[in-house]
Amino acid sequence: MRLRITFAKTGALRYTGHLDLHKIWERTLRRAGLPLAYSQGFHPQPKIQIAAALPLGFLGREEIVDIWLETNDSPPPPPDSLQSAAPPGLTILRVEPVPERAPALQTQIAAAEYQVTLLEAGGGSDLERRVADLLAKETLPRERRGKSYDLRPLIQTLACRGASLDMILSAGEGATGRPEEVLDELGIPPETTRIERTRLILKPAIE
Repeated sequence: MRLRITFAKTGALRYTGHLDLHKIWERTLRRAGLPLAYSQGFHPQPKIQIAAALPLGFLGREEIVDIWLETNDSPPPPPDSLQSAAPPGLTILRVEPVPERAPALQTQIAAAEYQVTLLEAGGGSDLERRVADLLAKETLPRERRGKSYDLRPLIQTLACRGASLDMILSAGEGATGRPEEVLDELGIPPETTRIERTRLILKPAIE
């Protein structure tokens, strides 16, 4: 059985890295008494796929993880049964079955939605103008890890709402938009903001 769990990552847990989050999920599922399925080979690992790494310090409102169980003849566990085994900051929102042989979860992410809150007074002055100027540009050449790329086509939407920004950024295998790079283009230091990934947008399922 393959289950898809939607969860929130908040509080102190936002400073937990991707690999440690994987271990937290393994411990949580064990505490909940679920019969985890394991990979084959010399070093079997529990079959757990987290959709996308969340940078340290980012909040996650609706993150996704897929898990595989040895059993296929029982209903999915209710969220409450997992919540009682989860650490503070890990909130179970939904648990639902998905086709066992569906593509790897990481390959199904099309985009991510973010909400960025400006924490410093005055940080939002003339923000609407800066957003409009950025969106008017045809290209936004940048460099990441020694490779040049264009940030502009990765920005699907960007809107100013008071002292916050809402954005949807593409998250393809070839290139992924990052909110801190959008903030840099707007002249806003990321450390003066609170960044929350509010939703992961999956590719449409192929019938």
